Amino acid sequence: MFWTPAVIAGIVVGALLVLLVFVGLLWYYAIRRRSPSNRNSETGSSDPSTLEWNRAGRVSSAGGAYVAELHRARQFTLKELEQATRNFDDLNLVGTGSFGLVYKGLLLDGTVVAIKRRVGPARHDFVEEVQRLSEIRHRNLVILIGYCQEGAYQMLVYEYLPNGSVCGHLYGDTDTRLEFKQRLSIAIRVAKGLSHLHSLSPPVVHQNFKATNVLVDENFIAKVADAGIMRLIQGYDAAGPSNRPSGSIYQDPEASSLMHLSESSDVYSFGVFLLELISGQEAAHLVPAVAKSSFIQWVESQLNNNKLIDPRLNSSFTSEGMKELINLTLHCLTTSSRRRPKMQLVATELDRILETEMNLTTVMGDGTAIVTLGSQLFTS
Repeated sequence: MFWTPAVIAGIVVGALLVLLVFVGLLWYYAIRRRSPSNRNSETGSSDPSTLEWNRAGRVSSAGGAYVAELHRARQFTLKELEQATRNFDDLNLVGTGSFGLVYKGLLLDGTVVAIKRRVGPARHDFVEEVQRLSEIRHRNLVILIGYCQEGAYQMLVYEYLPNGSVCGHLYGDTDTRLEFKQRLSIAIRVAKGLSHLHSLSPPVVHQNFKATNVLVDENFIAKVADAGIMRLIQGYDAAGPSNRPSGSIYQDPEASSLMHLSESSDVYSFGVFLLELISGQEAAHLVPAVAKSSFIQWVESQLNNNKLIDPRLNSSFTSEGMKELINLTLHCLTTSSRRRPKMQLVATELDRILETEMNLTTVMGDGTAIVTLGSQLFTS
């Protein structure tokens, strides 16, 4: 048989290709033997390194376990924040809180932020705590973006929520009319934010929850602000009632005697918030001075007699839905912390009440509601 040069060349090229594939397979399996697939850390060990675990963030049991991405707090310079607020111009002053004055600022990248400023010396533990708090991310928690310690000031930089505190839409003479289902929705989101804090390891207690720390964004989505901020003010060991202004109506009465704030203390404070959502009034101004020594008993009596329901709600609720919300409020305000529900259970119950409310207020084809609306509570 006579082989032409073309046939010989084809055989040689084919053999080379087979050889290259064979060598490639040998190299691939050699690499795999040196790098087992179960290695998942930067150190090459079969267990995650401390660095990788920290990067992964904490595991939450609220609404399902998941690993959150770590977000490191950004360190701002004083000059950056002065530029953002036009040297802390009073025109950019939007409020005051437990940490100090609050300014609206515009960063160079176009991000609108809220900057909290107070006089305080630079502290290393302040930076450590800010970094820890900045890792906590949840759709119903206001994001802590960064910090600054310069010029005898301590500053915190948060995301800015344009609709401000829910108080401005709930109390007194306001153009905003919050119907019952909207108030339930706000309560649910707040409960889920607090539940997430309590689900962390170790749990984070808000320590200063109140209506002014419930902010709403442009879509009226509620978020909890200032989570853990009292630790930044008082230091790591401040866990007692002194963290909160003396006589605050939001303060857990049991915490005053035990000198300790816990997750159940947040549940109590949330119960006061529910009372404000029901009444449309600030709790501190709602209770007569003579009744403040027996706050819980007075509230229970008034709620059970439907005397605290906001008349602006009109007939936007069902009597059953309101009764269930009142019952949940009273459970949160129980004097004994052991008898209060966990915040995760509170969020679940609020979800159920809202779902039932949505179903019961469905209007039938003839225009008649399925159940009697809440306006009848005012006629009894």
